[in-house]
Amino acid sequence: MSSRKSDSLRSEADALIPGGVNSPVRAWKAVGGATRFVRSGAGSHITDVDGRTYLDFVGSWGPLIHGHAHPRVLAAVSAALARGTSFGAPTEGEVVLAKTITAFVPSIERVRLVNSGTEATMSALRVARAATGRDAIIKFAGCYHGHADGLLVRAGSGATTLGIPDSPGVPRAVAELTRVAKYNDLASLEAVADRDVAAIIVEPAAGNMGVVPADPGFLLGLRAVADRIGAVLIFDEVISGFRLAKGGAQELCGVRPDLTCLGKVIGGGLPVGAYGGRADLMDQLAPRGAVYQAGTLSGNPLAVAAGLATLELLDADPPYDRLEQLGARLEQGLRGALRGRIGCVQRVGSILTLFFGVERVRDYEDALKADTARFERFFQAMLAEGFWLPPSQFEAWFLSAAHTTEEIDATIAAVGRAVAASD
Repeated sequence: MSSRKSDSLRSEADALIPGGVNSPVRAWKAVGGATRFVRSGAGSHITDVDGRTYLDFVGSWGPLIHGHAHPRVLAAVSAALARGTSFGAPTEGEVVLAKTITAFVPSIERVRLVNSGTEATMSALRVARAATGRDAIIKFAGCYHGHADGLLVRAGSGATTLGIPDSPGVPRAVAELTRVAKYNDLASLEAVADRDVAAIIVEPAAGNMGVVPADPGFLLGLRAVADRIGAVLIFDEVISGFRLAKGGAQELCGVRPDLTCLGKVIGGGLPVGAYGGRADLMDQLAPRGAVYQAGTLSGNPLAVAAGLATLELLDADPPYDRLEQLGARLEQGLRGALRGRIGCVQRVGSILTLFFGVERVRDYEDALKADTARFERFFQAMLAEGFWLPPSQFEAWFLSAAHTTEEIDATIAAVGRAVAASD
């Protein structure tokens, strides 16, 4: 289904913007069909430019834990906007947000605000390298940490392979400083861990190869290896931070990283990122130390206001028990909808993925065995019924506090029909 409005926008976008989008997954290359242009959102729904409304399970890819256009967040941004959009100078809101973050996440003794998750991870790695005097880093195949050169690397032919760049434009010499291990596989980590490694960076609840929970003991094992080789342990909680618990995934697993990268929820839907951790590490940053990192719009007053309002809502009325109940209900319903077909549902709190063609996903190699053709048919069937899902088999569904039990039940019923239609 199309209209002059959507067709016109798509044509203009294709002529002016590479691929017609400002972030690749929005092009729907993995699911076919023509991407929709969104006009507005309210609560658990979004509406496109042609007036079609969908129940949303993307939530701007995670930031909107309270749903679209929450009145308190809008009011905070409106009040900040009336005072000005940007100053290039410190504001009171930055201090309050920093105080809130450090109160929520005990491992963060100092924090610095940036503009994106990519900025947060690349900056945290710079701090780790400066602190250790080492160059190499370890990441895990399938974990996405932004598009900085050294992080666009995954496993090659084996877990001990040194980095090979996944994108043209990434110098091989930079990629070779990245060593890749298998998620949930401590033996593969041990194979590449030595005293040349500055940092081990990981998603403590993986969400970029589909949702892949960490096995019991995996994150504790990372802590032990980092301590043994003198490396900095970095948790990338851009997705999981404040979404799984006030203290993020690290609160749930009981493992304290040296540095933590944040984003999404702390901006309430506006562009923001942050990284923080041990005071001795963060104090290496200029102007206190010699490690340089800066940003004209870092700590932007509008983003700070939206993020602070979001965190205050999480503190005043924590949604985590209800999100867990909704997530468990949806997970159970999706499992039932498979009706003997090969597939699995993997969930951590309010994020989940329905995988087709695989019975369990523990790492990137498992994820790549998923039936993407079937997911494409399923996605299109759900879209036709009015459900806005992530346009990729390898992305997470996000629940919000705005979703209702009735909406979850309607989703389960639609999934049953869509799964059957994808046969």
